[in-house]
Amino acid sequence: MAPRAYWKGTLKLSLVSCPVVLYPATTAAEKTRFHMINRETGNRLKQQMVDSETGDVVESNQKGRGYELRKGKYVEIEPEELEAVQIESNHTIDIESFVPSDEIDQRYLNHPYYIAPEGKAAVDAFAVIRDAMKDEGRVALAKIVLTNREHVIAIEPLGKGLLGTTLRYPYELRDEDEFFDDIKTPKITKDMVELAGHILRTKAAHFDPAKFKDEYENALKALVKRKASGKTIELPEPEEKPSNVVSLMDALKQSLKGRGGGKARAKSHARHATGRQRAAKKMQRSAAGRRKAG
Repeated sequence: MAPRAYWKGTLKLSLVSCPVVLYPATTAAEKTRFHMINRETGNRLKQQMVDSETGDVVESNQKGRGYELRKGKYVEIEPEELEAVQIESNHTIDIESFVPSDEIDQRYLNHPYYIAPEGKAAVDAFAVIRDAMKDEGRVALAKIVLTNREHVIAIEPLGKGLLGTTLRYPYELRDEDEFFDDIKTPKITKDMVELAGHILRTKAAHFDPAKFKDEYENALKALVKRKASGKTIELPEPEEKPSNVVSLMDALKQSLKGRGGGKARAKSHARHATGRQRAAKKMQRSAAGRRKAG
């Protein structure tokens, strides 16, 4: 069963149009989530909205939206007044232009959506627009309204359908100069750059998201399963920060020989093994103490 459509409307290319539906291309359903609970009762906690001045709990029928004109002074906006802001792209994706895909700065990419034709009558027009885009090798730019906000959306062919990715506006991006201006330009030898290039080539690969493993998510699931079964959670030993200073050239040479990573992994395994041994000895001492007390 296909998921429920997130948005329904019309895709337009000049006088050619067809009904389409949008589906979110990503999901967080498989992520491990935690709820706030009462430690004494084990019951889940509920959040309440509280008046910042009086401290009183505000009921749902008293909640409204306001824009802060100045500190502590708000103008209230009613829901029906927001609906009065009618934008032409409310139910239409009207393609305005086509641009080369490599001209789109990846910092502007926001949320991806799958775009599919709605109904059999829409398939022909949808296929014409999709295949024309494939032939031209360009990305369409259009506007769409999602959650009462107008977004620019980049549309490109993806298999039998289209991929639409909402784009951020320029005012949403921070200027990189603010963060990069203070970076010094050190004197780096050509040998160092060549060594780094060798390391890069030894790690050359192809983009394959199937190889991405969320180790933290897997560890969270294992922790929850272990705790639910009544087992003790062993805390890892804090990692020691290396105190020795290795020159950049030495680090590059060791990396190229594959020695640096091995040593780090060996130290890590040794620390974890030591931690487990300490925990085991502690449990043995605790058990021995209980037997003596008995």
